[in-house]
Amino acid sequence: MVSTQIGFPTETVVIFIILAIGTIFIDLFMHRVDQPITLKNAIFWSISWIAVAMGFAGFLYIHHGLEVSSLFLTGYALEKILSIDNLFVMMAIFSWFSVPDKFRHRILYFGILGAIIFRAIFVSIGTGLLSLGPYVEIIFSFVVSWTALMMLKNSATDNQIEDYSQHIAYRLIKRFFPVWPKIRGHSFLLTQQEVNLELVKPENKDIAIDRTKKAILYATPLMLCISVVELSDVMFAFDSVPAIIAVSREPLIVYSAMMFAILGLRTLYFVLEALKQYLSYLEKAVIILLFFIAIKLFLNATDEIWKHSYNISASTSLLVVLSVLILGVIASIIFPEKK
Repeated sequence: MVSTQIGFPTETVVIFIILAIGTIFIDLFMHRVDQPITLKNAIFWSISWIAVAMGFAGFLYIHHGLEVSSLFLTGYALEKILSIDNLFVMMAIFSWFSVPDKFRHRILYFGILGAIIFRAIFVSIGTGLLSLGPYVEIIFSFVVSWTALMMLKNSATDNQIEDYSQHIAYRLIKRFFPVWPKIRGHSFLLTQQEVNLELVKPENKDIAIDRTKKAILYATPLMLCISVVELSDVMFAFDSVPAIIAVSREPLIVYSAMMFAILGLRTLYFVLEALKQYLSYLEKAVIILLFFIAIKLFLNATDEIWKHSYNISASTSLLVVLSVLILGVIASIIFPEKK
């Protein structure tokens, strides 16, 4: 593996933090109102966040050279396309919980904040584990391969709607909180007083809630939904982090690539939701890339062990990732999914 050790120069870290925090606050401010995000608005902001990422790539190119910027762009593009499958799962979760369009961006915001935190933890653990030797990289290779095989298997079978009431996150929330079964604004939790006010409304006279123990707070369907979203994203991180680490061992490159890719996912969700019919081949593109990353990890590890000198360079990785992504989009446009 080509390991570019740029360390953590103060200037680079400061620029990264300013861009990341600034992007988070701008996104929160611009979408603070509970209303559906239009396709036009989602496309505009998706392009804007991509431009921010390209700006950081330009900064890396100027200050650290072509190889470092190529590693960042490869990791960014890879995380972006791997996240598409995650977004499709979120669509299914929102549909099952019957979350209104105007509240989905709020759940996505907290979901993405969780993704940023959990990926920071996993990147730290993953890059730390690689220092134990090349055999860890071989294990990562098998993890990524297994994920690709499971996706390939699932894509060959009919899609069935999952019963999220059996999800571990759903059951965990119900263990600690009684549940108010109706969505009440954008609240995740309701106080006892708020529940009492709801119970006196005529439309809620038939609602039965757990009164066996006095509760201070009640979970709403939005709380159940966001818990399922968060835990689902943690499971996706187990796949995506080893894949991005295959690009570079430098934590700054790995995390910044993932961070900028994740920051644009909230608006990208609404683009994908509108264009889902025309993106039917992107899942196959993800599978191909996972197999490619598994091979790259395996070659990197075995080169350290046996010195066979077969490696996949940063520029080649970037070319493969972009080519597979573009071919997946083109195939989806030419052969759209039939309803």
